[in-house]
Amino acid sequence: MTDATIRHFLVDTDLSPAEQAEVLDLAAEMKKSPYLYQPYAGDGAGRRTVAVIFDKTSTRTRVSFASGIADLGGVPLIINPGEAQMGHKESIPDTTRVLERMVSTVVWRTYAHSGLGQMAAISRVPVINSLSDDYHPCQLLADLLTIREHKGGLKGLTLAYLGDAANNMANSYLLACATAGINVRVAGPEGYLPSDAVVAAARERAAETGASVLVTTDAAQALSGADVVATDTWVSMGQEEEKARRQQLFRDYSVDAAALGHAAPEAIVLHCLPAYRGYEIAAEVIDGPQSVVWDEAENRLHAQKALMAWLMDKSGLAPLRRIS
Repeated sequence: MTDATIRHFLVDTDLSPAEQAEVLDLAAEMKKSPYLYQPYAGDGAGRRTVAVIFDKTSTRTRVSFASGIADLGGVPLIINPGEAQMGHKESIPDTTRVLERMVSTVVWRTYAHSGLGQMAAISRVPVINSLSDDYHPCQLLADLLTIREHKGGLKGLTLAYLGDAANNMANSYLLACATAGINVRVAGPEGYLPSDAVVAAARERAAETGASVLVTTDAAQALSGADVVATDTWVSMGQEEEKARRQQLFRDYSVDAAALGHAAPEAIVLHCLPAYRGYEIAAEVIDGPQSVVWDEAENRLHAQKALMAWLMDKSGLAPLRRIS
């Protein structure tokens, strides 16, 4: 086996449309039978330990990965913010060369996306982006699994995302939805729209799947007839000093009852959490009958388990086989 055979998941488009569907199928199977696959079980297929590194604090990412790794027969090694020397006392490549000799997979929740690229370029075990400043691809796998459960499929649906359309969630919605064949629309104010590079990548993938991509400042245009409505916090980690200005700037992009009135009558609502009721989403919406937010949160567990097992299999480190 050479380093070139190792599969990583740093950006949503690291999975082809067919591969994304494979992971989602596997996630659905694992949700029904949580212990059916155990690639980290220590039966000679690979090491049991998975490093889960946090540069940013977390609730859902920590719980879902730790629980999922245990379900897969492994042991999560949680490295909290400030507990590792990577990036300040020790280079990312040097840390990577140590980790790959001791663990089966590296999961990293970080700031600059470039560090993940440095790690994946040399790592002999899969590297998973559990969140970076640019992308949140694991969340999108959970979102797609949730949409599929409630809508019966993905291809041909329309998803509208409102709010900070330049953040990691907007970028991942563009790329992951285009990969799934979902028509994706993102809306935000001028100055808070996705980069030309991300939009171009989404449109390139959409051309493969028959999806469409719309970027607009008009919330009503994005929402019109949408099957799925999504949003995210307006104030992400590191933006606390901008809170008052952002709350004013994004007020026309709130997902409230009036906004849902533009969407399809049976539209479902997503939010990756944490949520701030009364700002990016109204309490009556997130706690209402169209919200599938709690299913979405649970599905982080199932989607990430499927991803880890799939990456181990495709990297030749542990075959994807059912426990008899």
